[in-house]
Amino acid sequence: MRLLLDTHAFLWAIADPDKLSAKVKRLLLDQHNEIWLSAASLWEIALKAAAGKLELPQERDYFEKHLAYLGARVLPITAGHVLEIFQLPHHHRDPFDRLMVAQSLCEDLVLVTKDKSIRRYGIRALW
Repeated sequence: MRLLLDTHAFLWAIADPDKLSAKVKRLLLDQHNEIWLSAASLWEIALKAAAGKLELPQERDYFEKHLAYLGARVLPITAGHVLEIFQLPHHHRDPFDRLMVAQSLCEDLVLVTKDKSIRRYGIRALW
């Protein structure tokens, strides 16, 4: 299975795994699954950390170490991903979430998210 972690799923996986569902924990431990994190999530984390909304180390090595530990790859943002947003209904206002929805559609990824409103897009999502 090809999984795209929502920002909160990534943060919980690295800092508070008890918040993850049992299903998500199993999927993250399964070596057969591909785990992806959007560059948009890293951008969102950097913005929130700089604004004091997240209490995490603001060091590149911290995130690179945790990405490697999870076996996650970073999904770059492409023009195709951004242009896909034009096709999305306005179910959600968060620009980072809308971009991840577009990425999941373009790249045929299952979005790992607890956010039920994202499921209104009709994408493959799980929690």
